[in-house]
Amino acid sequence: MCRLFGLSSAPARTHATFWLLDAPDSLSRQSHHDPDGTGLGYFAPDGTPRVDKAPIAAYRDRAFAEDARRVESATFLAHVRYASTGGLDARNTHPFEQQGRLFAHNGVIEGLDLLDEHLGADRSLVRGDTDSERFFALITRESRDHGGDVTQGIGHAARWIAAHLPVYALNLVLVTPDELWALRYPATHELYVLERRAGGLHGTRHLDHSGTDGRMRVHSANLAEHPAVVVASERMDDHPDWRLMEAGELLHVGPDLRTTRHNALPDPPAHPLTPADLRPDAAASQQAA
Repeated sequence: MCRLFGLSSAPARTHATFWLLDAPDSLSRQSHHDPDGTGLGYFAPDGTPRVDKAPIAAYRDRAFAEDARRVESATFLAHVRYASTGGLDARNTHPFEQQGRLFAHNGVIEGLDLLDEHLGADRSLVRGDTDSERFFALITRESRDHGGDVTQGIGHAARWIAAHLPVYALNLVLVTPDELWALRYPATHELYVLERRAGGLHGTRHLDHSGTDGRMRVHSANLAEHPAVVVASERMDDHPDWRLMEAGELLHVGPDLRTTRHNALPDPPAHPLTPADLRPDAAASQQAA
């Protein structure tokens, strides 16, 4: 299953070190469990988006994924991909960038011909082959059509897809230089949020999150002094305040770290997919590790 991770410490810029796929394992385990891409998105001081990503498979060079990347940003977005749509290519690897925003998705959307038709000229925003980047293009268009309101854009795009296309999951994280959005829909996959005060529970500790399967670790000494909001596909430490987002919940983290949330999709998908409905590769990509 793809892994999502988003962090905001806005307005403070935070140094964070990311390790992707840092757990040592044998070549035989890699051949079965290594994902199809890793990516890290963040922003330069002038707001320019930066994305480091590469398609990684067991038979490819792991150097990119094993690097400790010490970067600074007020928002971060990391993704570990298990391919369901689109080949193993950098253009199909998350995060994606459109109009200064970064986006990553966990799930499956089918009926892409109909989605392409609905996108019309905005299909030109899509550079790769994935359902995820098409979903992002629809969010970009709906945000533009609603005066740049990304909350409205996500809600309208997700509701159109849920009403018209076969859907397995639409979990997403979207970031700008100082804002973060997350959507969990429907209840297929988990998505958690942690509103972490400076220093964590004891007020003195740095942030050090690690996924249970060893595929992602995040360290930030700065967050001993600054609060942050973290969104992830799993609880990444034993902090008791991790909260499972509700199905249909759209979370927004503002430039001052103030969070708002509402049920953007109260109805189930009109055409829900089950694992039995998916192609074998798509079904395998959606299984829990």
